[in-house]
Amino acid sequence: MARQSASADSRRGWVLPAGAAVFAVAMVAYLIVVATHPADAMLNGFDLQVYLEGGKLARWQPDTLYTWHAYKEPGIMFTYTPFAAMVFAVLSFLPWRVLEDVGVLVSTFALMATVWIAFRELGVAGRRAERLGWTLLLAGVVFWVEPVQRALHLGQVELLLMVLIVWDMCQPDRRRFKGAGVGIAAAIKLVPLLFIAYLLITRRFRAAVVAIVVFVVTIVAGFIALPHASSQWWLHGDFWQAGRTGFVGSGTNQSLRGMITRFAGSATAGEPVWLVVAVVVGAVGLWAAVMLHRAGLRFEGLMTCALTALLISPISWDHHWIWVAPFLAVMVSCGLRASSALARAGWLAAGLLTVILFAGWPRLWNAGQGIGLTTYAPTTGFPHGDNPKYAEYHWHGIQLIEGNLYVLIGCVFFLAAVAACLTASASASARKRSGDALEQVA
Repeated sequence: MARQSASADSRRGWVLPAGAAVFAVAMVAYLIVVATHPADAMLNGFDLQVYLEGGKLARWQPDTLYTWHAYKEPGIMFTYTPFAAMVFAVLSFLPWRVLEDVGVLVSTFALMATVWIAFRELGVAGRRAERLGWTLLLAGVVFWVEPVQRALHLGQVELLLMVLIVWDMCQPDRRRFKGAGVGIAAAIKLVPLLFIAYLLITRRFRAAVVAIVVFVVTIVAGFIALPHASSQWWLHGDFWQAGRTGFVGSGTNQSLRGMITRFAGSATAGEPVWLVVAVVVGAVGLWAAVMLHRAGLRFEGLMTCALTALLISPISWDHHWIWVAPFLAVMVSCGLRASSALARAGWLAAGLLTVILFAGWPRLWNAGQGIGLTTYAPTTGFPHGDNPKYAEYHWHGIQLIEGNLYVLIGCVFFLAAVAACLTASASASARKRSGDALEQVA
């Protein structure tokens, strides 16, 4: 037994040095690209500027928070909650360069922390050194996928919200304040509200109540600090107007609504179809997530809930698909648990294909940030409203796959999650029947 344990340790000994090497190469490559490109090529911070403008408006002109336009009419608008504006108001006191640089560092740490938690929950590599190796290896790879690069380029908060949700949802159910992180995330961006529904359906009522209470407290705080803006957002329905973020059929909107709008030929024609599809996908997705949770596949259930949120959200920008990082952690886990070499090879191939399809690399020939395959389909720059001349309505051939790539991959992941749910349910039923038979014999 001792010799077998030593042999297993020696086989796993490569993981930490390999992971450290991959992560180091990824970071050095990023620093080189940042240093050799114009200041705004890799770190444009466009969305961060919008956040800070919203924070400044909350401080000095709160009544204009949801009527302000950046640069032109119509232009980019502040599309977050009043509570988010209050958070950005505090951040707006800090120097721009500090915020941008610290944002990259914190976001990178958030990516690593998400992968670390994923491997812990999936039972990958019980020893800390081995788990650290797998974390560095996967984090180094996914650091260069387009959604992550896009989030860093824009100065987005997505990586921070992802780690907050994953950390909170993976806390032991006995923790008193479990759910608070989800409540805060939902108070900044509304899509995480689906995780509260998931908590309720899986009967984790205390965590769900904590999340709801935290969410409601942020709304009350918003009405106290920003009464006019809160009224406009919550009571006049600004939170429901997806068009405030721009053209819902934009190629960068990788949600079911975005894809359906592009196929329908107009936002108006696509909306009723999307509503029906969103209800069905939402119901099936939550059912699959709950069944996986009950089968003991808790992290897989959480990822199914996250995937469902990405698909049914009115807007899922390309940088929202940073959830590919924990999705890949699930694939790695399945590969490591596979009982045959063929199965392990299949999971390895699936993971590599996912990385390739989501990959983003610097535009070394045009001094731009990481781009992905979705950008090969023509898109309209900063579109608003609806116009039959928009490029997204005229895709054809391979452009239909390129332009809808993330949502199509998401649909494949979704079907895989449903299949896993059915398999887990069938296995549980078989075990139950076997146990009942043994009891009868006894």
